[in-house]
Amino acid sequence: MATLIPRAARSGLSEASSVQSRLLRSSISRPTASQCLHRPFSSTSRYAAAPYARKTNDATKSPPPPPPAPKPAAKPASIDDQSPIKDMSSGLADEPLILDEGVRQVDWTRSFHGLSSQPFSKEAADVLLAPIPFDDVEVKPDGIIYLPEIKYRRILNRSFGPGGWGLAPRGETIVTPKSITREYALVAHGRLVSVARGEQDYFSPEGIPTATEGCKSNALMRCCKDLGVASELWDPRFIRKFMKDKAKQVWVEHVPSKKKKQMWLRKDDEVRYPYKESKFGA
Repeated sequence: MATLIPRAARSGLSEASSVQSRLLRSSISRPTASQCLHRPFSSTSRYAAAPYARKTNDATKSPPPPPPAPKPAAKPASIDDQSPIKDMSSGLADEPLILDEGVRQVDWTRSFHGLSSQPFSKEAADVLLAPIPFDDVEVKPDGIIYLPEIKYRRILNRSFGPGGWGLAPRGETIVTPKSITREYALVAHGRLVSVARGEQDYFSPEGIPTATEGCKSNALMRCCKDLGVASELWDPRFIRKFMKDKAKQVWVEHVPSKKKKQMWLRKDDEVRYPYKESKFGA
């Protein structure tokens, strides 16, 4: 005899069975946490992270500038860097100082103050224009006569007194590969007397300091021409008379090389080493 189940009980059992079946399906379809950890990653999964893609507008931007390079460490200064040796053959850089216009002092680098304003005294003129004694004149080996520069200074000292005259540079010393030149002004008793450019040859850079002194003396000699000092040295008649009375031309031999040539000298002078007088020509 079949068991009879009431309608209410049958409906409760059907609902319980349906809930149980839904739970079973969900437990089968959803993986457990341990399964998620051990499941291999797939790029096709709907939960996989999308790969990073640069925006199209970033491609037009320039890349950021590179960081600045580190500055090199400062080189310790040496003695040579602190006090370098100047190559004088490239110039001396000794331009005269430029004075302030408000200072009560004449700027002899460009001024012609007192030029031809009045003559010097008769006593000074007599010393300047006195004839040059034959004994003061020297002869170069090539036959050119000259007055030593120290005798020009003695004449100026007798005329204006020591400290009453001077040479003022009017420009920078110009150094060429073979010579030195500079312009000077002769000033006497506060007045400009003459302007001349001196020059002097040199043979090695070590001789440049000595050549600068020779350049100054050469400018002094040329300035003294305007005062009439030793003007006879440019007089052709005086030159011929002096060469006839006081000079001679002899054959000499260079002792180390044995080469012979002619040389001029004063009659009261002798041939000096490295030359010696020779009786026969070359």
